[in-house]
Amino acid sequence: MEKLRVGIIGLGVGEGHITGYRRHCDCEVVALCDLSDEKLTMAEEKYPGVKLTRKADDILDNPEINVVSIASFDNYHYEQVEKGIRNNKHLFVEKPLCLYEWQAEQIRALLRDRPGLHLSSNLILRMCPRFRLLKEMIQEGTFGQLFYVEGDYNYGRLGKIAEGWRGKIDFYSVVYGGAVHMVDLLLWLTGDTVEEVVAYGNHIASAGTAFRYNDFAVSLLRFRSGMLAKVSANFGCVMPHYHSLTLYGTRATFINGPQQGMLFTSRDPNSSQQAITADYPGVHKGDLIYSFVQSILGEAPALVTKEDVFRTMSVCFAIEAAMEQQRAVSVRYI
Repeated sequence: MEKLRVGIIGLGVGEGHITGYRRHCDCEVVALCDLSDEKLTMAEEKYPGVKLTRKADDILDNPEINVVSIASFDNYHYEQVEKGIRNNKHLFVEKPLCLYEWQAEQIRALLRDRPGLHLSSNLILRMCPRFRLLKEMIQEGTFGQLFYVEGDYNYGRLGKIAEGWRGKIDFYSVVYGGAVHMVDLLLWLTGDTVEEVVAYGNHIASAGTAFRYNDFAVSLLRFRSGMLAKVSANFGCVMPHYHSLTLYGTRATFINGPQQGMLFTSRDPNSSQQAITADYPGVHKGDLIYSFVQSILGEAPALVTKEDVFRTMSVCFAIEAAMEQQRAVSVRYI
């Protein structure tokens, strides 16, 4: 069997995809694209023999390339995803899939016409050893019935939005760029379905900078089971990058910490808590790619399927709409 030939667009986070593809013996990274001459010079030195280009179309239009990673700026994702699908490429897309609900609907329609194509997104928290252990504990009944969960995406990198590309494009959403990870994590951990959301945002931490959009967003999600969740994207926080996670169940409570998580199984103040020491975050940017390649080759299902991607994006679209409209919004699944 011939190897899958891979092209990668965007050498920021996208450079981390190279290792992911190279882990699979049936993959070959043949082309890299970036708008930056500095990054292309870096790539020429680090990845000899790989074709380099400034034009994404050189990869998307190349009939010899089977798989494309899209790790460009968010405002380019839709046009590159659309062209990739029309050109019969399997696509691994950095979050977000796209910036507008109508774009997701169009992508969904294109994929329905090409059921053999695989699409995934880098919702990498599913690979975190600590969170994978939590999922096992939930399934085993350790928590009883979950009734309230919290997930906070604390970005802690104000300079990146104040000075980088995020403030220069026509629209940037901290929900799509940050909270999407926590939304997906909660959907994956609980297996539950969000029905309605309310949300608010503000632009205080980045006031006076070039960033023009909400740098903070908080939402309350109502799930089908009756469980509630709070999810936030906090790009202006004064702390290192961190994923805060708390799970409240009828039998146990979990609180994540940077060094270890704590599991409470008693309300007695004199009882001891169990330390959860599995690695956090313990993941690299390309860790989901191996399973994506396996799904293309029919070896195993992808850890993040296209259904997962559309489900998570549907909730995020509802959160953004609730912020804009200042009212409760029902989730419409694409």
